[in-house]
Amino acid sequence: MLDADQDLGPDLESRVHDGDHQALRLWLRLLACTTRIEDQIRQRLRQDFATTLPRFDLLAQLERHPDGLSMRELSQRLMVTGGNITGITDQLETEGLVVREPHPSDRRSVTVRLTPAGRRQFKRMAATHEGWIVELLAGWTPDQKTQVYDLLAGLKGHLAQLDAARK
Repeated sequence: MLDADQDLGPDLESRVHDGDHQALRLWLRLLACTTRIEDQIRQRLRQDFATTLPRFDLLAQLERHPDGLSMRELSQRLMVTGGNITGITDQLETEGLVVREPHPSDRRSVTVRLTPAGRRQFKRMAATHEGWIVELLAGWTPDQKTQVYDLLAGLKGHLAQLDAARK
């Protein structure tokens, strides 16, 4: 097993120097880990399901909202432009995984929903995805995962307070 600080090649942490502030070193470590995990997920989605992370994320949002979401809601939830959502939705609709329907209260808008085939495909992908995450985080014990989760919850709360103070 590799030492936690062993160099695995160039990454975001290559910019860190011993004299840098601890907060900067921590930020870059978090970012480096997130980037490595995301790269693995992207690669595995491509290999195992011939899909992309943005497509998976869009399907995940629709799975959580069985009545569907408007294109605008999808754009906001995924934090991407409407053009990106339109392109992904076009692809998924062509494959029969989603359907567009007129919005019930806004004639200018459409609601996007999973088709039964889309729901089945997403369930397969989500189960496999969960296994990948379990594998990728297996370097921590259950107690360590709980500790990191709790620490990040505290950080998330602090960031929310900063956001609220700026508004």
